[in-house]
Amino acid sequence: MSIKLVAIDLDGTLLNDHHEINLPVVESIKAARAAGVYVVLSTGRPLSGTKAQLEVLGLTNADDYIITYNGALVLNTKTWDIVAEHSMTRENYLEIDHLARLLDVHLHVADKKAMYTANRDISPYTVVESYLVNMPLHYRTPEEIAENITAVKMMMIDEPEILSAAFKKIPAEYFEKYTLVRSSPYFLEVLNPNASKGLALKELSEHLGIQQSEVMAIGDAENDLSMIEFAGTGVAMGNASEIIKSAATHTVATNLEDGVKEAFERWVLN
Repeated sequence: MSIKLVAIDLDGTLLNDHHEINLPVVESIKAARAAGVYVVLSTGRPLSGTKAQLEVLGLTNADDYIITYNGALVLNTKTWDIVAEHSMTRENYLEIDHLARLLDVHLHVADKKAMYTANRDISPYTVVESYLVNMPLHYRTPEEIAENITAVKMMMIDEPEILSAAFKKIPAEYFEKYTLVRSSPYFLEVLNPNASKGLALKELSEHLGIQQSEVMAIGDAENDLSMIEFAGTGVAMGNASEIIKSAATHTVATNLEDGVKEAFERWVLN
């Protein structure tokens, strides 16, 4: 079957090391979209953190969609209508806040509009993330966050060695109650257990009436694994982790060498 929907990770996949999209990649995506293929960014970022990329690629029309927050929220990019949502409860937040304090790591949470932290000593990585995804950052007490914020995503953030040590101390039951994903050496994302890029891609495919065999997913990191496994054609970037390469159907060039363009030319445009 031909490919009708392509899901693409952002950082380390679509973007080069300067957080830009190489022109040959832009041209191949626009050609696929003009041919009627759905092209969907699949990212840990919120919609506000992808506006520049969506505009460059021309993916801002009434029939364009995006997978955000690592699958916790699937939206139409023009209307912001929700296709699927898997958010967290106040009890979830309080439990994860308590765990982060026991592990002595920073934590912030995000809803659809902003980021929030109860850490008076705000992590510089939280500040950078706020800038990167173009969302305002607010300090609130744990009680205020629990009562007033519906968290879509929570993130433990810290120096890689601190986060790695903390990760090993997380009790096993948390891995059953939540989706926990290392999206970068600095970030450990905590999501609704039903939230993943793979499930979001499945939900969007069903919404659009597209078969699993007609889906291609391209990624490089651990948080891309579920969508690589779901897609009929799973593509690993040349710079991907070995876990992703082992799960993928194919491997292409790196994000610096236009690997996404290669994937489109080989399995979508050809």
